[in-house]
Amino acid sequence: MDLALLRTFVTVHRAGSFTRAAALLGLSQPAVTSQIRTLERQLGRPLFLRQARGVTPTTIGDELAHKAAPHLDALVEITQTELAESSVARTLHLAGPPEFTSLRALPALTGLISQGLALRTAFGSAEDVLDGLAAGHHDLAISTARPRGGLLAATPLCDEEHVLVASPRRACRIGPSMVRAEGMRSLEHLPLIEVHESLPLVSRYWSAVFDAKPSAAGTVVVPDLRAVLECAIAGAGLAVLPRYLCEEALERGQLLALIDPPVPPLRTYFLVVRAGTLALPHIARAHDWLLRAAADW
Repeated sequence: MDLALLRTFVTVHRAGSFTRAAALLGLSQPAVTSQIRTLERQLGRPLFLRQARGVTPTTIGDELAHKAAPHLDALVEITQTELAESSVARTLHLAGPPEFTSLRALPALTGLISQGLALRTAFGSAEDVLDGLAAGHHDLAISTARPRGGLLAATPLCDEEHVLVASPRRACRIGPSMVRAEGMRSLEHLPLIEVHESLPLVSRYWSAVFDAKPSAAGTVVVPDLRAVLECAIAGAGLAVLPRYLCEEALERGQLLALIDPPVPPLRTYFLVVRAGTLALPHIARAHDWLLRAAADW
């Protein structure tokens, strides 16, 4: 049996779509369709059910993928290991949220540069980076959303604690005791700083701590948490920030935490790859390196 046909089949099985598989393989969609039909003729069985959006594997298709995929991944690993040994450098294409990637992931990965790794980085929302990873634009993605389906595989990386903060000047007008006593009512008159009009961080914090939704709109909306941090330090209003980002400002007294909930709101980051690509040594090294580094985050 032609290994190229099996490779195309496994890619379609993981992608759930001829179109997406074609992009990953660098082939045209008709070429992918033709290869799958050839394999189906050779086996005498249908491997996929064509639907309006993508394809669904048949029972035979699932069985073949389960048997073939590990062997194909092993062949890829052997080939790529030989290439890595003869190559001066391999390039890792990493995607993730701008703040976490800049302040956590990239500094952690710089240790691999001396081992011949080159880095290319893209920033975006969870949806953007996962779509880019699925389309083959990235090798490794950091996301706050766990992907669904068989194409992408996610591993929990770390949890991020969120803190409600304000400058000392803002905080002194209400005080932690008032926040504890009155809850969100003590905060309703204060301006909010956020990364999006939908108030994703504030809404999540309000829901977890106050079991309610924020009643006010954002006063300052800027799509970068580092800018939110600086605005909060400058006294522009309240902000919900990851502790790793505002820890130094809290220690210096530039910001104050307005409440210390018994269970602080957390957000989980996931390390995501396309299924089978951990057989590639440079992706596997970066994946393992980040997981080890995250133990101290």
